[in-house]
Amino acid sequence: MPWKATCPMDDRLRFVGLVLSGDSSMSRLCDEFGISRKTGYKWLDRYHAEGAAGLQERSSAPLRHGRLLDEEIVSAVLALRERWPHWGPRKLRAKLLTERPTRVLPAASTIGEWLHAAGCTQAPARRRRTPVFAGPFASIAAPNDVWCTDFKGWFLTGDGLRCDPLTITDAHSRYLLRCQGIGGQDEDSARPEFERVFRQFGLPRAMRSDNGVPFATVGAGGLSRLSVWWLKLGIAIERIAPGRPQQNGRHERMHRTLKAETASPPARSLVAQQARFDQFAAEFNSERPHEGLGQVVPASVYVASPRPYPSHVREIEYETGTAVRRVRSNGQIKWAGDMIFVGEVLVGEPVGVTETALGDWLVRFAGVDLGYIDGPRRRLSRHPIRSVKRPVDLMESASALTTTPQAPQQQK
Repeated sequence: MPWKATCPMDDRLRFVGLVLSGDSSMSRLCDEFGISRKTGYKWLDRYHAEGAAGLQERSSAPLRHGRLLDEEIVSAVLALRERWPHWGPRKLRAKLLTERPTRVLPAASTIGEWLHAAGCTQAPARRRRTPVFAGPFASIAAPNDVWCTDFKGWFLTGDGLRCDPLTITDAHSRYLLRCQGIGGQDEDSARPEFERVFRQFGLPRAMRSDNGVPFATVGAGGLSRLSVWWLKLGIAIERIAPGRPQQNGRHERMHRTLKAETASPPARSLVAQQARFDQFAAEFNSERPHEGLGQVVPASVYVASPRPYPSHVREIEYETGTAVRRVRSNGQIKWAGDMIFVGEVLVGEPVGVTETALGDWLVRFAGVDLGYIDGPRRRLSRHPIRSVKRPVDLMESASALTTTPQAPQQQK
């Protein structure tokens, strides 16, 4: 509380003198001078410690500003930023904490202000956020539950050669299993890379991809030769909806960082470009903290799959009661005396035919529905036959109604 007198120094001396005289209590003197007992005891303690000089006014500014720059830490942050120019404040702070575990580090927001003051960052553009999509995908609770794969958009290296980066990641740990620049987006180019990854890390339970080649086709069940091979290895197939890359958002986010750090601009040759990919994979897995993992590196979370790559791929087996037909060299199976086209990607493979509750015959391969046998048209249909009225059925029904003879009218 403020002092009532015009000269605080004189009032404080007089107040201390009266207190020391013992003629009045501390409470009465504090009321008389218009101050609190806490303030009264404060000035008395200062007088005992420093004499009259202790009653002079002091600055209330803090001895050390809470946002005072620590030049050593600032230099370390800027050095890390120079080494990894695409890392943000949170990743830089996590990395700094591993190098200086005993130091008290500032908040990520403070580091962000340091980077902005040094001209290392720009204000981010406002963007619309995509709502969460709940798809029928397998749960991701451990490494190798789901792997994600895709091609990062192709580009030309400095020598004019085409580079198609094929990437494979573990969805749980975000571990980058493979980043390989190949010469095309086809099965012949992609399958050897998947085989190398399977031999090194084992098999996942499911593989998530988009609907493009070589992962899928427009044929029965959307199967391609590559996905048929996955199914024979016991790998379930997950495909995101067309035009919904956010359903594979973890992998797409990695692609954005991959492009920024390795292909902007591209390297002078394919060999130099692959060297960039290899260095990026090493840093992404073992150096770069990941926010989705609590700011630890993917290598500290990922473990190889307990399902090894088999030396021999077994043939698909079906449960008892399923009629098994082997796909012929022309992509057809024989059913009830008719030849039904199934697909060329399944040539030589066994497919199972089971009867549904509605009486339709469903053709499947390794748990993937290929379609329903449409006997009159001798083909596969994507929808059950007996539950859908075809145009020819409707025309026959309409014709029957118009040609049914009417009973003659009785004459009155």
